[in-house]
Amino acid sequence: MLPNLVVDTTILPPADRFEFWYALVAQETVPVHITSARLDDFVAYAQAIDLGRIRLTSLRYPSLHATRPAGLVRRAEADIYQLTLPLTGRSTLVQDRTETTLVAASQFTLLDTARPYIARHHTDGPGLATTITVQIPYSALPLPPDRLRRLQATPVPSHLGVAGLLVHHLRSIAAHPEQYEAAQAEMLGGVALDLLAATLAQHLDTEDTLSPETRHTALRARVVDFIDRHLGSAELNPRSVAAAHHISLRSLHRLFEAEATTAAELIRAKRLERCRRDLGNPLHLRHPVHVIAARWGFTDKAHFSRLFRAHYGRSPQAYRMAMLRREQ
Repeated sequence: MLPNLVVDTTILPPADRFEFWYALVAQETVPVHITSARLDDFVAYAQAIDLGRIRLTSLRYPSLHATRPAGLVRRAEADIYQLTLPLTGRSTLVQDRTETTLVAASQFTLLDTARPYIARHHTDGPGLATTITVQIPYSALPLPPDRLRRLQATPVPSHLGVAGLLVHHLRSIAAHPEQYEAAQAEMLGGVALDLLAATLAQHLDTEDTLSPETRHTALRARVVDFIDRHLGSAELNPRSVAAAHHISLRSLHRLFEAEATTAAELIRAKRLERCRRDLGNPLHLRHPVHVIAARWGFTDKAHFSRLFRAHYGRSPQAYRMAMLRREQ
């Protein structure tokens, strides 16, 4: 799986938990001062995942107050941006006279760790707050630092456009790092960087400064997301995908050349996978095969059956029965 470090304070007696967390998390890469009302029993978890040039950390913790004052910045310099995405609870960030409170799971912001900042994280009720952070070296973002300063501690909607793709990508990695191989770390980090650069450039109106590679990755991510959201539409095909993104069919095909596939093959493979998933789900047993096929865009029953057999080595009905016997 991806290279990672896990910190769980519950393995220690309550009196030792905060110091353990502070030593391994608060002082890792970008040191900060932390205070909390739960110092006597600080239950917290962290999983830091190395993704090449960036590090993604998934954290759960009680309400706390973190500061990185000027004196600490001078003693522990770091040319690193930190993306902060709260999933539960409330996070208030302050930097350079800009203060914002992020709405959980719908906004993120960027902090510059080479400048002082304050971060206040509060839980909703008795549970723990949950946050994803990403540490990004200055050199990894192809955007002018003076322009990026305009976005520091400013909320960025995380459910729209490329930002939504970025957050989905980060949350998928944080939730299931075991589904990826260590050799994929650099690639996953590169995709995250391209999506982040495209998101920030869009907010700064500097998209024309991005490299062709970054624009290519961001456009491909938007196309794949569009395909995923429209798999059930009978109108979904390469021509409609290209039209929705205001590009030519030739440009659409170039997006997938590196993977030796085409947009049509991707659509077909994704539809077949959705059908396979539903056929193996006991909750869909009362739905005939042709109904499931039609739900995912296959209107010709015989054509669907041939495709399914060619892809999975057995007919849709045979696959369904095999999955049913496995459940019994």
